[in-house]
Amino acid sequence: MPTYHATICWNRGEDAFANQKYSRGHRWEFDEGVIVPASAAPSAVRAPWSVAAAVDPEEALVAAVSSCHMLFFLAYVSRDGFIAESYEDAAVGEMGRNAEGKAAILKVTLRPRVTVSGSAPSAEQFAAWHHQAHEECFIANSIRAEVVLEPELVGLG
Repeated sequence: MPTYHATICWNRGEDAFANQKYSRGHRWEFDEGVIVPASAAPSAVRAPWSVAAAVDPEEALVAAVSSCHMLFFLAYVSRDGFIAESYEDAAVGEMGRNAEGKAAILKVTLRPRVTVSGSAPSAEQFAAWHHQAHEECFIANSIRAEVVLEPELVGLG
């Protein structure tokens, strides 16, 4: 099975770390040099210690679920000979407390709007593609996946 890698980079800079007054801004680095500015969500850490213009982990999770669903869906549309012209999803993740009382994204609602050209699929076919995409989406199937921690402490003197 393939593996996937991301490098997460943060530096304290000049901030006074001990009193919680440090930037949560950091970056995600992916293969081929893609860099994404990231931060804690402004709802979790107030400004100026969060970066509102960056992607937060909660948004990234919602986007990953939506993107995975879309990629499977488009594959099925293409396979069956239809032409999708556009796909837009205003996905929403809802935070709450899980059964263990821990903060968690409890629900992700996908609202894809798909434009097709040529002949349109039946309502049943359209629903079937979405159902199949949901069943096959790696991310939706992984949300409660095991998390393995391999921390490294680096001493600076």
